[in-house]
Amino acid sequence: MRYRFIFIGITFLGILFASCSDWLDVQPEMQRKEDDMFAHYKGYRNALSGCYAAMGHNSVYGQKLITSDIELLAGMWEMMDNSGTNYDLTTHNYNDGVRSTIQDIYSKMFNIIVQANKIIAHAEADGSAFPNEATRSVILGEAYAIRAYCQLDVLRLFGEVPGGDGEKVSLPYSEVKAFDERAVRYDFAGYVEKLLADLKRAEDLLKGNDPIFQYTYSFLNTPANFEKALEDTYMAYRQSRLNYWAVKALQARAYLYLGHTGEAYAAAKAVIDAKDKENRPVMELSGYTDRGQKRYACPSECLFYLSKHDIKAATSALAAGVLIAEKSNLLISFERLAEQLFPENKESDSRYRPGWNQEVEVNGLTSKYAAIRKYYYDMDNVKDPSLYHEIVPMLRMSEVVLIAIETTPDVQEANRWYTDYLLKGCGVASNDRFTPQTDRLEILLPEYAREFFAEGQMFYAYKRVGASETLFGEEIAPEDYVLWNCVNTEFNP
Repeated sequence: MRYRFIFIGITFLGILFASCSDWLDVQPEMQRKEDDMFAHYKGYRNALSGCYAAMGHNSVYGQKLITSDIELLAGMWEMMDNSGTNYDLTTHNYNDGVRSTIQDIYSKMFNIIVQANKIIAHAEADGSAFPNEATRSVILGEAYAIRAYCQLDVLRLFGEVPGGDGEKVSLPYSEVKAFDERAVRYDFAGYVEKLLADLKRAEDLLKGNDPIFQYTYSFLNTPANFEKALEDTYMAYRQSRLNYWAVKALQARAYLYLGHTGEAYAAAKAVIDAKDKENRPVMELSGYTDRGQKRYACPSECLFYLSKHDIKAATSALAAGVLIAEKSNLLISFERLAEQLFPENKESDSRYRPGWNQEVEVNGLTSKYAAIRKYYYDMDNVKDPSLYHEIVPMLRMSEVVLIAIETTPDVQEANRWYTDYLLKGCGVASNDRFTPQTDRLEILLPEYAREFFAEGQMFYAYKRVGASETLFGEEIAPEDYVLWNCVNTEFNP
């Protein structure tokens, strides 16, 4: 029996993606159903599962904020056709077509946030539906973490450049639980205060209550283990949920983006140093091993991933699983781009080979392309695809280690972690690369591109450092980083 996914009521998912006008039409009836739903623990489980399922929607982390739109904004793909929305995203031509696709992202993110807010409001008002206080804390902690995860990306995508002198933007930080209720908008400082408070609240709720303190990720991924150990099997599969250590990693990501290097270092180091009940690291780098087993999304080092059964369909434009692609809208990289991304050690770097298809024929043209295989797998030759292949990586140990390398005040520690990262993550040996005079970003920014290609991280990396051009020489103006003018409401249109 599979416990990984809890049934999500059709009615509640309908609410999640209902338009504002539809919501107003059925609000009294839906309010009654909502109250009935949260009268039972099963209702909270369904609602939380609904949040994770919604995060995996193609309009958000199932595609647009992972492989397509966000990577186009970072100039990670080369266009077969210099026209259309994909090309406009790459060139930062924010016309009506681009505004429409960005509006879709924005609206879906706030639908997820509103759903998390419903869970928070009901769980904080009445805990009688929960079997115990620890369970209530875990559900609440995950809901706060979901809200913080999405609101951080609202800031990273739509907000002003952190620490910059450019356009100032006030953004909504939603704590409302109705689609017809407007969220309060905050300036940058006020927004950040809300965000960090949510992350701290999630951390406090999950600390000591999350099953990950009693069991390992591997144990909780194995039904034969957790069926006997857990009274509530909904608490299994912690990698597919925003667990305690994922929240610490999310704190590190947020602090780094905000320029709070001391706090980023402390959060990242806490994850690196964390030990399980057997005194072994809670999570280790595993990119080299995972890729060797054709698990290109590196599930074994994911602190948090989304389960997505249709990941191959959602990423079909990457063309990594075909030799001939009859499309002109492929998201693909020419071989020269891959060569530029891997200027050295490419043949021994597991991210280059076997992580990329080296020969793909497109529209009958005989040419070599570098199509990434991160989300491709051969169904006939994998075991349990839902656990190792049908996933979207959201927080990985590689990111935590790179944050720690960038922010540690100890150069020797930075070199030690970087050596470990290259060996365990990529299979590449390296001598010490950093000295007190080294600009670490010159080394680490290309690492982000190599490591997180098609994971939606480079646009944010460029934005936080105020880069004026991409690694591939495409210019980015300060105003290109602020997508606030592409949206008109946090509601579904």
